[in-house]
Amino acid sequence: MNTNDNVITAYKDAPARTVDANGVTFAYRELGPKGGIPVVFFVHLAATLDNWDPRIIDPIAADHHVIAFDNRGVGASTGRVPDSVEAMADDAYTFITALGFDKIDIFSFSLGGMVAQALVVKHPGLVRKLVLTGTGPSGGKDIDKVAGTTYYDILRATLTRSDPKEFLFFNRNATGKPAARAFVKRLEERTTDRDAPIAVRAFQTQLKAIKKWGRSAPADLSTITQPTLIANGDNDRMVPSVLSEDLHRRIKGSELIIYPDSGHGGIFQFHDRFAPVAVDFLAR
Repeated sequence: MNTNDNVITAYKDAPARTVDANGVTFAYRELGPKGGIPVVFFVHLAATLDNWDPRIIDPIAADHHVIAFDNRGVGASTGRVPDSVEAMADDAYTFITALGFDKIDIFSFSLGGMVAQALVVKHPGLVRKLVLTGTGPSGGKDIDKVAGTTYYDILRATLTRSDPKEFLFFNRNATGKPAARAFVKRLEERTTDRDAPIAVRAFQTQLKAIKKWGRSAPADLSTITQPTLIANGDNDRMVPSVLSEDLHRRIKGSELIIYPDSGHGGIFQFHDRFAPVAVDFLAR
């Protein structure tokens, strides 16, 4: 392990970097001690580098080289967002290999978890361990309804001048509302060098890709032999919680955690419980 005192372990301080590959300039941030197998973070629908919860990423970066990136056409990365999850996985592979890695761990959330699954199925040798949160398999029940839910909640948020994630990721109840506000506030901890927001067209294309993923034939996930940790809240309105159970059944030896009284953002609501579990899983 690198014991250099200058190691950055707070995501808010992670330097913004870029790498060029296949005609795309990929924007990324890295933190934590170099050396060992890096943990690459695959972000959610409409998200950029500014959307990772520091209470999840920082504990992992204490002992791991962590890399978060904007895939093609997202945030500060150039190019256009592809309209299929599989093509997004190809772009992620291009990015990872451009950095010179031939073995990684993946931490993924929502759309990122779909991209991660497609990547593992195509390049099994690349991935050592897999964390899939708030996500579901291709052909998963009701994944194709994500767009409707998303637009409805964006409208609700606009009417109340809130962040759409407060509606999409959290229950609108006595526990969910304060958790939502705290989460959105944590995302503002980084004050310098913020990422470019996602373009509307890029967001719409991502929704198209998710719909396609939901309507495609189920992939054979029995080929995933990597240690896999699956987590979600028990009331996920975006990617139904039953799909986490579906993934758990189909990925042999996987571990499943479902947090009570929480939604799509269950891991963020329960970050104090989930982060240590993720750290332990990656360390084993």
